[in-house]
Amino acid sequence: MIRYAPLPALLAAAFSASAHAAIPLETCDSPAFAQTLAAAPQAFEAHAVWLDRRLAKWPGAPAGGRYRLYHSPKAGIEAKVGARVDGAAGALQLDVVEAVPPEAAARFKYVRDGAVLAVRAADLERLPALHREQLVLVREAGDGTVLAATRLQAAGALDDLYAEAEQVPGLGATPAKKRTGFKLWAPTAQQAAVCVFETGSGRAGAVHQMNLDAATGVWSAQVPGDLSGRYYKYAVDVVANDAGLVRNLVTDPYSVSLTTDSRRSYVADLDAPALKPAGWDKDTAPRTVKAATDMAVYELHVRDFSRDDETVPPAKRGKYTAFGEADSNGMRHLKALAKAGMTDIHLLPVYDIATIPEQGCALPRPSGAPDDEAQQALIRKTAHTDCYNWGYDPWHYNAPEGSYASDPQDGARRIVEFRELVMNLHRAGLRVGLDVVYNHTFVAGQDEKSVLDRIVPGYYHRLDAKGGVERSTCCDNTATENRMMGKLMIDSAVLWAKHYKIDSFRFDLMGHQPRDTMERLEAAVNKATGRKVQLIGEGWNFGEVANGARFVQASQLSLNGSGIGTFSDRGRDAARGGGAGDAGDAVVKQQGWINGLVYDANARAGERPASDLLRSADMVRIGLAGTLRGYPLTTYDGSTRKLEDIRYGDQPAGYASQPGETVNYVENHDNQTLYDSNALKLPLATSTADRARVQVLGLALTAFSQGVAYFHAGSDILRSKSLDRNSFNSGDWFNRLDWTYRTNHFGTGLPPADDNAKDWPLFKPLLANPALGPEPADIAFARDAFRDLLAIRASSTLLRMRSSDDVVQRLRFFNTGPKQEPTVIAAHIDGRGYAGARFAGITYLVNVDKVAHVVVDPQAVGRRMRLHPVHTAKTAGDKRAASAGYNSDSGTYSIPPRTAVVFVED
Repeated sequence: MIRYAPLPALLAAAFSASAHAAIPLETCDSPAFAQTLAAAPQAFEAHAVWLDRRLAKWPGAPAGGRYRLYHSPKAGIEAKVGARVDGAAGALQLDVVEAVPPEAAARFKYVRDGAVLAVRAADLERLPALHREQLVLVREAGDGTVLAATRLQAAGALDDLYAEAEQVPGLGATPAKKRTGFKLWAPTAQQAAVCVFETGSGRAGAVHQMNLDAATGVWSAQVPGDLSGRYYKYAVDVVANDAGLVRNLVTDPYSVSLTTDSRRSYVADLDAPALKPAGWDKDTAPRTVKAATDMAVYELHVRDFSRDDETVPPAKRGKYTAFGEADSNGMRHLKALAKAGMTDIHLLPVYDIATIPEQGCALPRPSGAPDDEAQQALIRKTAHTDCYNWGYDPWHYNAPEGSYASDPQDGARRIVEFRELVMNLHRAGLRVGLDVVYNHTFVAGQDEKSVLDRIVPGYYHRLDAKGGVERSTCCDNTATENRMMGKLMIDSAVLWAKHYKIDSFRFDLMGHQPRDTMERLEAAVNKATGRKVQLIGEGWNFGEVANGARFVQASQLSLNGSGIGTFSDRGRDAARGGGAGDAGDAVVKQQGWINGLVYDANARAGERPASDLLRSADMVRIGLAGTLRGYPLTTYDGSTRKLEDIRYGDQPAGYASQPGETVNYVENHDNQTLYDSNALKLPLATSTADRARVQVLGLALTAFSQGVAYFHAGSDILRSKSLDRNSFNSGDWFNRLDWTYRTNHFGTGLPPADDNAKDWPLFKPLLANPALGPEPADIAFARDAFRDLLAIRASSTLLRMRSSDDVVQRLRFFNTGPKQEPTVIAAHIDGRGYAGARFAGITYLVNVDKVAHVVVDPQAVGRRMRLHPVHTAKTAGDKRAASAGYNSDSGTYSIPPRTAVVFVED
């Protein structure tokens, strides 16, 4: 027999299925972000999983026994082993079945074996209403006592019940002349209302009850009048995991803007003239990218760009508006890059960030010796309250970050000023891309900065076997395999591309997204904009989704043939040496191809076999060939194999089907900068001039590689972060850029202890060594030599070929096999009959050794080769390249030490 907890009369009315007390106006002005309406007496883990609206699976549960699904509108269920269930409003009897529909079986293939339970046909109509209550699945003994109890993970049921919601347009606030609509997907909410405020800080002027559409689970309200410029929040009554029945005051997941520190959402029509800078409707991006391989990307942080640029007015430093200072040092630098051949600026996250105070943020001013702990200690004191963060802490995906706006309190300013930023970069000859982080949210659950999980608890995040949120990406992983999280990601990308004219996207940890969802996103973005928007991302394969455990991932090995690009670690690691996770002696010992492996060993490297250098050179060639699966390479042992048949750890070295699916790089915001990595790995006696040359060699590999070329802002001016391996929260101090080219900020203190203290003993003598800091002349050399590399890449489509067939047929490495000179990589690209080639052929050579070398290309005998015009120009950045030679009679090339050089054939 079930015992029911008594309900006071008022609560009974409030929680009945047919009547709810209206949410009062005073709720809107509550200082609390949540109110507990009824506390849950018992917490339950969620071991069981809804497979669809009818079926649930309980891993490990036996097929025999009695299973009942208890429900309570006020989350009052107690189900203790050995006792009878208490506090429920009722229960459904579930039947054990064997058959599971193929679609559900495939989606939930990761769920362990256990009893599959079915809701009886007569009870199916009750389920939508019951999902708005607390549900507890109980296995009972014959006498009705509890043997085991669990919550259920609800996504499978909600996606089945409310599949139509995926097609609902206009989620969020949609103002019009005579009315303003509000739509919120909250199928498990017992009631919802929208609070409207005249300003971002005043009291609420009205509260409007919302109505539920049973088919979609969308709550909506039509409010008279155009509310543009007003602010709003939702009040939703939901059963939250382990918290009970709560009334959450929460901002809109579809917010297009907010007030200071995201306290309220902002009502805006993004097509309204008042939100468009002068000339916005006519603004277009430079037509520099006809195919993905044309992209040359400069990865830049909004605050880094201008924070220390004294040619920018103080009020604009670190802001969107700094990009409007056309004659600032920073903008002159970007324009010079665009003129040389850079096509895209990729901005680190600019959506609403949870970890940057938008008003009154701290501004620590460190000082100290080059190897002092004081600087990082001061930074760490205010790390969570200062003005800096990379921004991989999403709060609202669709709203621009307010700390970069001139007035974060005014929801309009961030919209207008970010659009101005886009226009100013377009005018400078640069397209604009965004780094987007849909793989996680900053927090989940009932945290104040949790949005999604306080509206539909337990739905938007990927859950483990106990119902806890997976955190393999560092934060609370989202589940874009669920319909409405996938829709949110797609809708968000469409918004940025359509309303902010974004030209390309970089997806953080894209391997945690389903390939299918990414392909649907690509189609939706291209359709909405009427143009091709390039997608690239991190295709790393790890965590709970690794190796296709839950779905076909958008990862390196799974995206081939999609046209979506992934970052390649093959050439990166071979060039730099070691791996991203190295610590201790390994960060010094593990030299790479450009910084001395075997041929210029540092004091800690020890003796390495020559084969290590040969293997490394082959891996660099693999990167230069775009890591294409079908490209045949003659390796150091004399065999010729396709890249997919060469091993890179436990993976194939070649994984891409087309060159546009590969993103080549030697440095980005993660890990030590290239200069810092080389400071660790190059022998101490290496001069600063040679350190600059080694930097340029690394950048040359990216410029010459088939695929997308990706560069970290400042890599061209020897950027240092004082050896910091993870500067995401290291403040302005460790993330500085100097557009005056006087310093690269090497040796400005020990990097923050959190990620670096274990290696401080290694770092201290290096930071204290003044011989490792470059001179202004070294910075100027790297800057100018890099621009030459961009110009060379831009001069011919041979360095950015369109298809794998083109690369296989036209790219030929020489100086390969067992008798090669392993410190020289040399390749010829046939340009005859190739659109945009400009030359009959191109030969590039990269010599990383400290001495000159001569290599032979038997197929170059009798050809007419000359130095690329960039090398022979009076403005050439690397004068040494002009001393490289070619002998037509013998087909030999002579390459100066530590030089990258290109010859062209007429």
